[in-house]
Amino acid sequence: MSDFNGLMMQANLIGGEWVGADGGAEIAVTNPATGAALGSVPNSGADETERAIAAASAAFKPWARTGLLERVGLMHKLHDALMDNQEALAQLLTAEQGKPLFEARGEIAIGAAYIRWFAEEIRRAKGEIIPAPINGRRLMATRHPVGVVGAITPWNFPSSMLARKLGPALAAGCTVVAKPATSTPYSGLVWGKLAEDVGFPAGVINIVTGSARAIGGAIMASPEVRKVTFTGSTEVGKTLIRQSADTVKKVSMELGGNAPFLVFDDADVDAAVEGGMIAKFRNMGQTCVCTNRFYVQAGIHDTFVEKLREATAKLVVGDGTQDGVAQGPLIDDGAVAKVEEMIADATTKGGEVVQGGNRHALGGTFFEPTVITGATADMQFAKDEIFGPIAAVFKFESEEEAIAAANDTEFGLAAYAYTRDLGRAFRLNEELDYGLIGINSGLITTVEAPFGGLKESGMGKEGGSQGLDDYLETKYLCLAELGG
Repeated sequence: MSDFNGLMMQANLIGGEWVGADGGAEIAVTNPATGAALGSVPNSGADETERAIAAASAAFKPWARTGLLERVGLMHKLHDALMDNQEALAQLLTAEQGKPLFEARGEIAIGAAYIRWFAEEIRRAKGEIIPAPINGRRLMATRHPVGVVGAITPWNFPSSMLARKLGPALAAGCTVVAKPATSTPYSGLVWGKLAEDVGFPAGVINIVTGSARAIGGAIMASPEVRKVTFTGSTEVGKTLIRQSADTVKKVSMELGGNAPFLVFDDADVDAAVEGGMIAKFRNMGQTCVCTNRFYVQAGIHDTFVEKLREATAKLVVGDGTQDGVAQGPLIDDGAVAKVEEMIADATTKGGEVVQGGNRHALGGTFFEPTVITGATADMQFAKDEIFGPIAAVFKFESEEEAIAAANDTEFGLAAYAYTRDLGRAFRLNEELDYGLIGINSGLITTVEAPFGGLKESGMGKEGGSQGLDDYLETKYLCLAELGG
């Protein structure tokens, strides 16, 4: 096991200094697989956040004026530092979050890849020369960093979600005040240490842990914070959007999901099951793009269900650091209670548990990966995000029926479909109201493509060339009296 103790920072990073909360209050952090204490982090509030904002504001202009090659060079060094410490960072991530170690390694790698991507992409963030309508003028559109960025990240991907926000912010010339989730703070705080180690100036990255309400409130209230990026629940996202109005901040929101997974009669069933297992059970079902609802066409429904049940039964549950483990614990008791509530609701309404359905014999927050058939639109998981290891299978007859059911939600983040019909694939792209659509693949996120939802799943994009847009302002310059 790689030693992560040297990377486990237990203080706020404000203006280049590692400091505790003003009153000394702390929040305990535990390992969800063992219940053992990992350490503690500051229980900070508005005052500490305001100082972090002030530090970021003071650092903004010098950082924005730093030569592009120097900024890019530091980002490449940060990428290398992440990969040089990949194993220790993965161990730290698994210790506080619970996901299997192979998934944690992948999260560190894609986080590093986001940093490298935006270091490359900022060099292509061009302005525009606009044809002037009259002689003697030159018209230009130029792009500039938006300013101080507030970044609020979730517990389920505590490293890569921060990477998606730090990458474009740092590349564009913005400074950052970040708030990681208190249940998984160390994977966020370590970004500050690594950035410090490779030479980022003090104040460019500030990280504060503690009360979500107090820290978030200070970020939203500050006129110095010009852009806020948030990944989390739709409920909290709506609150932040409302709060952003008072200072007219730019916001990007990656919110809840209710991903459908459509399997048509012409699909490769084995491939669909393989893709479905990835899309459903990655991170124990605790992902915003996780399959929530399997819709399977009647002709292959029974075959698909049996193969899905067999694959689910083979998943090894346990401590994520152990070889062969594919399913770690859920994040806390509340997550377990929600899964149990959804299973009870489904069985009461006629659903059948064909695999799993109970707390795991390991105890704690471990839960058996579960398959439920006979799912119907009146069941709780048809509308609410599961965020747990339940595969709910609905049966459908026609393409039109499947599309209507898939779209019958206020969410619109990710959708998946398996079909060999090329025409249908294009129809699905037209008809499915989702920001990300995977055809014949259950794992589609990549740094080169935009990530973001439609409807109440959010606004703005992370990744791709579009990922820079929310961190840049466009100015129009008119040069007149040039003669000619």
